[in-house]
Amino acid sequence: MMKNEIKFDSNGLIPAIVQDAETKVVLMMAYMNAESLRMTLDKGETVFWSRSRNELWHKGAISGNIQKVIEVKVDCDADTLLVMVNTAGPACHTGERSCFYRDINPKAFYNL
Repeated sequence: MMKNEIKFDSNGLIPAIVQDAETKVVLMMAYMNAESLRMTLDKGETVFWSRSRNELWHKGAISGNIQKVIEVKVDCDADTLLVMVNTAGPACHTGERSCFYRDINPKAFYNL
């Protein structure tokens, strides 16, 4: 897959789903731009684009919870990435292993 084949959105971003390569647990979703994707591929560790801080962030640079990249895949529409990683700690800033740790209760959601 060539860089010009990847479909970045109008802000130059693409969603990146991060999954544990061993357990297959979905750890997090973040955004990458072309530079962070290049850095991720070059460094072998995840680097994302922070929309709130408007800057690159190397996952785990502060916390030590580095994500070592095993492989990066792109979906059939070339508009979402799947990043398979080995982790050195929790993915979520709350300390949870995965950012997806909360369930939605359908009855509460629809006020039934």
